[in-house]
Amino acid sequence: MPRGTNDIAIPDLAGTRALVTGASDGMGLGIAERLAAAGAEVILPVRNPRKGENAIARIRRSVPAADVSLRSLDLSSLDSIAALGDTLRGEGHPIHLLVNNAGVMTPPHRQVTADGFELQFGTNHLGHFALVARLLPLLQAGRARVTSQVSIAARRGVINWDDLNWEGSYDGQRAYSQSKIAFGLFGLELDRRSRAEGWGITSNLSHPGVAPTNLLAARPELDRNEDTRAIGLIRALSARGILAGTVETAGLPALMAATDPAAERGALYGPRGLGHLGGPPAEQRLYPPLRNTDDATRIWRISERLTETAFVTT
Repeated sequence: MPRGTNDIAIPDLAGTRALVTGASDGMGLGIAERLAAAGAEVILPVRNPRKGENAIARIRRSVPAADVSLRSLDLSSLDSIAALGDTLRGEGHPIHLLVNNAGVMTPPHRQVTADGFELQFGTNHLGHFALVARLLPLLQAGRARVTSQVSIAARRGVINWDDLNWEGSYDGQRAYSQSKIAFGLFGLELDRRSRAEGWGITSNLSHPGVAPTNLLAARPELDRNEDTRAIGLIRALSARGILAGTVETAGLPALMAATDPAAERGALYGPRGLGHLGGPPAEQRLYPPLRNTDDATRIWRISERLTETAFVTT
């Protein structure tokens, strides 16, 4: 757990049920650990059961009384997302906190999800879109706060409306930016629709800045067999406390956005250091690509059609 000038206080979360995607390692695991330490019941939906069990063991080493459990989820499969929704709705317990943290970044070659979507768009955005839709009754019942993790890559770039799946010409970085812009637009539109329709959900955004997470590390499943040059530089800067944050501090903006009673709905939280790459968390101006409400409405409608999910309320 991070301690020092960058750390934040987490309120008492006893009686709260939280779900954190991408929590089997790295930043997501740190977020889950902090929530468990604050008394929340924490659900880790994971694709790899072995990594999930290791994550639970780590949490229980630092928080012996942690109420933490695994569920199965592959965000690149709409069938898996639907199955998790069925499981959790069957359990019937309200969800009070949802941290949409999982993501993939810049596969060197174009890959697709189980449903044929470009992997980053399909996982980072469409997968979480479908997950929130499937969990909507439980989120309503818990009057949940939903925090969606975007990226500084959403500061600039555009949505490739004519080729959302990058079938014509694949650019990994541009596709990654698109996925995070789309995801950010969704998180903001979720809050607007909740207010307009009385869903009782609040939604905001966070970003981790730059930190030595495994997003740019070797990932054989992404056809990336070696660490990227970028991750080597980020590790060096982080170790020296220059610009970049650490894996632990990178999770603080999401924790602030998800748990701080003063955190604003429809807002963005990230590090406040130079270039917003590291430093203590704080509210920040929305990135320009996230301010277009027409784009938000458009991506919502497209996402409903592509995922064949609708936001059906209780």
